Amino acid sequence: MVTLQLMPYSQIEGLSSLGRIRKLLDVAKDDTVVLLQGRLKPEEETELIKATMEKINKDFKGIELAVVKPGKTKEGGFASIKNDIINAVLGDRQGFTLVGPANIVKAIKKDPDRIQLMMNKSRKRR
Repeated sequence: MVTLQLMPYSQIEGLSSLGRIRKLLDVAKDDTVVLLQGRLKPEEETELIKATMEKINKDFKGIELAVVKPGKTKEGGFASIKNDIINAVLGDRQGFTLVGPANIVKAIKKDPDRIQLMMNKSRKRR
């Protein structure tokens, strides 16, 4: 059975960068796919990948990561400035981040209109 955990941004906003990375990595290590509202900072994404590489062993094969960002508004001008200010004050809550354990997530494909999550076939337990 595959578990999908929807995580609102409010669950990580009070954490330090390291705390955010640990929380996401701990959930992925429990064979759970996380759909996080919002996005990590680019440096946090880099650190998440580094931390994952350090944790890889025979039981934990790593993670798959995808970030879906909303398209730029065509209005530009004030709407764009307003979104930039909101993101600076509240954190980047637009879009979402998908993190899943590599032993479950086979691939993640994105295009502007959708995201596809391909999973490995489940193995029967003895």
